[in-house]
Amino acid sequence: MSKYSLIATAAMGLESLVAKEVKQLGYECQVDNGKIEYKGDANAIARSNLWLRTADRVKIKVGEFKALSFDELFEKTKALNWENFLPENAEFPVQGKSVKSKLFSVSDCQAIVKKAIVERLRSHYKKVSWFEENGPLFKIEVALHKDVATLTIDTSGVGLHKRGYRVNQGEAPLKETLAAALIQLTNWHPDRPFCDPFCGSGTLPIEAALIGQNIAPGFNRDFASEAWPWIGEQIWEEARNEAEDLAKYDQPLNIIGTDIDHRMVSIAKENAIEAGFGDLIEFKQMQVTDFTSKDQYGVLVGNPPYGERLGERNEVEKMYREMGQTFSMLDTWSIYILTSNEQFEELYGKKATKKRKLFNGFIRTDLYQYWGPRPPRS
Repeated sequence: MSKYSLIATAAMGLESLVAKEVKQLGYECQVDNGKIEYKGDANAIARSNLWLRTADRVKIKVGEFKALSFDELFEKTKALNWENFLPENAEFPVQGKSVKSKLFSVSDCQAIVKKAIVERLRSHYKKVSWFEENGPLFKIEVALHKDVATLTIDTSGVGLHKRGYRVNQGEAPLKETLAAALIQLTNWHPDRPFCDPFCGSGTLPIEAALIGQNIAPGFNRDFASEAWPWIGEQIWEEARNEAEDLAKYDQPLNIIGTDIDHRMVSIAKENAIEAGFGDLIEFKQMQVTDFTSKDQYGVLVGNPPYGERLGERNEVEKMYREMGQTFSMLDTWSIYILTSNEQFEELYGKKATKKRKLFNGFIRTDLYQYWGPRPPRS
């Protein structure tokens, strides 16, 4: 089976987590800014899309070369083996971006790459003079960075954060890939209690349940490359069967999500039902200051309001102070809070064991980690 150069793209700060997931799938990889590169066959494409919880997309790297002129971009693009990927009825739109490169006109680069691919395919599919583009979708990207052009095909289609369970959402939902990353950065195991006191539309509790029962995050959605003839249905069927076999549907879970807004609690319940966790995750309406638990050695992960908007700051800072007092009662729990507020530790009343820089969309945040004691060995 042919081997391909694959790229799993990642949000800034999550590269090491994506690399860890790629290695867990059995592929050696190299880490770079915003991407993890590795080699794999068609089976790797299917498995990567199904299993990578923290990656944004999985792409095939068709070629990479230096391009200082439009002629050079055209000829080097045309020299690549596009016929190995694109059937004669392929729909292949070309997207582009250019950073610190001599060829800075993205629209011109897109047009030249498209033309070069058409020329290459014409020489291969000799009887075809016009490509209808009424077949499977192959989204191509030409990305120029410091005069190096990287040409890729997107295997995922819709971004990997779209798991397929989000029926509804609030104003600023936490991306599913970031939620999965936050959980993977904790010391949580499925035999320990898990709580999100700012659950919103339920993303963190649902991602915790997916991780807790080892369910592939892409199990209930489709991918662009499922329609590609050279991968074939059997590859995808085998990958989905593997995911089914590895799922631990009988794993008991103690997961709770709470929110002050009863509308968000209703939305979270709907999303949990769609994800198949309607009976497994408990959602309650309550203020964060009312949270208590008799459970020991739990893990609390929260993405509270940051106070970014004018007029919210005083209210949010008051809440952070109250959180510190409330959570101090959870003396065996580990607490993880994501916020952009640089005074968080001071307001919360305790210095974090560790903090990690992450980006929530375009907002620079820190994950403040307060590690509780290790649970006794059973």
